[in-house]
Formats: sequence, C-alpha cells, structure tokens
Amino acid sequence: MPRGLPLPAPGPAGPPPSGRAVGGALAAVLTLLAAAGVVAPARAASPGPPPLVVRYASPAPGSLRVLRPFAAPAQPWASGHRGADLASDEGATVLAPAAGTVAVAGRVVDRGVVTIAHPDGLRSSLEPVAASVVVGQEVAAGEPVGTLEPGPWHCAAACLHWGVRVGTSYVDPVALLPGAGPVVLLE
Repeated sequence: MPRGLPLPAPGPAGPPPSGRAVGGALAAVLTLLAAAGVVAPARAASPGPPPLVVRYASPAPGSLRVLRPFAAPAQPWASGHRGADLASDEGATVLAPAAGTVAVAGRVVDRGVVTIAHPDGLRSSLEPVAASVVVGQEVAAGEPVGTLEPGPWHCAAACLHWGVRVGTSYVDPVALLPGAGPVVLLE
C-alpha cells in the first residue's frame, strides 16, 4: 500500500459492525486508493453495451508448443515465471496475439520488446523481438509486429516469451487462448 494514505482510526471494541458499516468503510478505503491511483475509481453499473470480448491467439506462428509455462510466484515480489515461453525459430515472424495499440517497441535492457495494449485492459509483452511496428500504431490480431531475435536468452532453444498483465498483475497468457482454462490473476 502506498505511503501517505490516511487510514481510518480503529473503532472501539464492541459488537461486530453491521453490513452497512463494513460496506461504508470499504467504500471509503476504495475511494482513498482510487484517489492515490492504486485502483480504478468505482463506477456505477450502467445498462450500456456488454463487456468487450477480445479474442487471443498465439503470437508464435504454427502449432503452439509451450517450452516453459506460466508460474505465479507465491508473493508478488517472489521468483516465478510471469509469462510463457513458446517454441519458435530465430527470425520467425511474431504476431499480435490480439488487436490493440503498440505501447512499447524497442530495446529494453538487452533485448527487443513489443508491448501491445489491448482494448480489454490487458497488455501483452513479447520478447526478444526486433520490432517492425512503432509506438502508437494500431495492430490487428495476427498482424506481424516483428521477428524473433537470436538467442537463446533463457531457454535451451530459441523461444518467444509472452507475458500478459492487467495493471501490475500477471496472468497466464496460455489461459487466454481458445479452449484454455480460466485466467488467474497474480495477487
């Protein structure tokens, strides 16, 4: 939790608070977190359009072969594997896993990275990729975004690392593919 947020003082001991009191306290905490930019502000439900459904596909062309699966760490700061390593070949075309806007296209530390912000709020990061797109460019699902750079970086053979985040929480990218199980948020 960020520093500097005023927290409500503990109440006197006594009977447990009513559901209304707990709901009010929760709403107050959420309002403080939203003001600090930690969570999105609460919105009232509206009879507007249905939630956006984005269809994902593997960013590595050909049949999907996972060399190293997603492994959520026990704690956000602990070790884990915050993505999936997909089998591919050096120089292979890397595809946009879903439609979106390119948010990153360039070198990060020692490798090329392409990050795409999808309209459902998820962000896909692909590495090591020599980008063929630029920041701000709109891409369609399956559109080429670059080529796989020579490696290996952390796999025994060439691989494409595909990580997916919602905010700062990572999800299993393979779970986004048709026929996969539910997406699990990293706490």
